[in-house]
Amino acid sequence: MTEGQGTLFDLEPFDWWRDSWEGMPEFESADDSAFDSITVRFRNEEDRRAFLLRVGENPARRRSIWYPLKKCQPCSERNAGPTVVEPGKYPIYVISKGRWETSKRLTVRSLEQLGIAYQVVVEPQEFDEYAAVIDPSRILVLPFSNLGRGSIPARNWAWEHSLAQGARRHWILDDNLNGFYRLNRNAKTRMTDANPFAPIERFVDRYTNIGLAGHNYEFFAKAQDRLPPYTVNTRIYSSILISNDLPHRWRGRYNEDTDLSLRVLKGGSCTVLFNAFLSKKEPTMRMAGGNTDELYADDGRLAMAQSLADQHPDVARVSEKFGRHQHHVDYRGFLTQLERV
Repeated sequence: MTEGQGTLFDLEPFDWWRDSWEGMPEFESADDSAFDSITVRFRNEEDRRAFLLRVGENPARRRSIWYPLKKCQPCSERNAGPTVVEPGKYPIYVISKGRWETSKRLTVRSLEQLGIAYQVVVEPQEFDEYAAVIDPSRILVLPFSNLGRGSIPARNWAWEHSLAQGARRHWILDDNLNGFYRLNRNAKTRMTDANPFAPIERFVDRYTNIGLAGHNYEFFAKAQDRLPPYTVNTRIYSSILISNDLPHRWRGRYNEDTDLSLRVLKGGSCTVLFNAFLSKKEPTMRMAGGNTDELYADDGRLAMAQSLADQHPDVARVSEKFGRHQHHVDYRGFLTQLERV
């Protein structure tokens, strides 16, 4: 059975996804963007302050406003007492290096707050630091260290580990994910009492040809936009559910998520990026540890973009935006449709 699909570039007709979403958590989305906007200029701070007070706005920190006031949807708070969430089906691996400190242990802390089982994959020289703050039974120690290839060897090691456990799929997570969010009815709510992985697992298991699936980044899914609950055949980043029967493995040093997504798509499988369930990714180059020092020194952005263009010259090119080099990938040619079990 063939399902309808959408891409990042073509979401019409909008309701293409409803039949495939049956049995999933509620999802509704409408265009909640501004009808119009105007620019108001002020000669001095006194005039600016008077204007904002006149329309009932706090004059501090405001660069744009809604009229009438449009309040942001507050994030839900963690309930008192232990949280019990639906158990997941597939193993979760967090690849981590140099981020055992509380302020840097973002993904692990997010999973622990939700009561979700995980295993953190670390290099042997850092075991003691991680074991001092994480239950040692959750730690997997790699048989190598400091290879200079970023997280690639650790990712492939986790893949083989999940195969040895008999898992059909496995999750691979970056270690700088600061929580998970539910998007519904044009509002984003931090998930505190539900499993952000289990619904994706159930959806993916309905199909025979999904190679990769995962959470979209919270900052890419704007609450005011009209969005589908998922997008087919695009890149999957940072929080990835991988089918273990794929013939591919992680490779290279840069943009490994995009490279793997493209090889999966070129191999004829689908990828599914979820908007209904989101991860909050902290900027890689602004957070110490991980690959920040090992891979991104000097002009790391140009090296990253160029490496992907070299690997996939048919769909990838180097572009410049906001004064920085980055890659641009055209996914419009990937049209394989989801095949139902």
